[in-house]
Amino acid sequence: MPGGPSFSGGGFSQIAFAIGGEELTGLGSSGRVTGATSSALGLADLALTWSNAAGNADLSIIDADLASDRGLETAVLLSLFTDRRAKNDDVPPSGDPDDRRGWWADQFADVEGDLFGSRLWLLDRSTLTPEVAKRAEEYVREALAWMLADLVVASIGVTIDISTRDTMFIGVTLQRPGRDAVAFRFGRAWDAMAAAA
Repeated sequence: MPGGPSFSGGGFSQIAFAIGGEELTGLGSSGRVTGATSSALGLADLALTWSNAAGNADLSIIDADLASDRGLETAVLLSLFTDRRAKNDDVPPSGDPDDRRGWWADQFADVEGDLFGSRLWLLDRSTLTPEVAKRAEEYVREALAWMLADLVVASIGVTIDISTRDTMFIGVTLQRPGRDAVAFRFGRAWDAMAAAA
């Protein structure tokens, strides 16, 4: 994406940041950034908005300022699409046993062994099957478990929908204590070309 730095862990867990440029298709059906406000209004997370068309997230701009997010959208995006460190028995899609990835700040976690992100990246190059869908659901629940532990949400619902042989959608419904549930849907065209070769 033109106009800004791009960070990519590769494959499914790519998050690209660009300022200006392409129109975002947000999670809401209106294409607007859900729950975001101008960052000039107070401290919050910088708002990221998922684009199903591009398969990545982008910083959002409102009123010529970086948008902020006081809801859960950015927290969910970062939890799902930051590469979590692979477990010792995980097989990386690259085939390289040293490709363990992980977030650099995990070494500073308050709780030893507490890891951030998801292992969805391990599914890169996988052919979409019911077994892959089960693993995707497991990885999504694992990535969002901190929200339950920290009492941010009372419950988490996850759905995995393989609508075609090369597209998987991840649905997440979060029930916040004493508030309305919020739902997100993330999709990406799946690259199983290497798996088929």
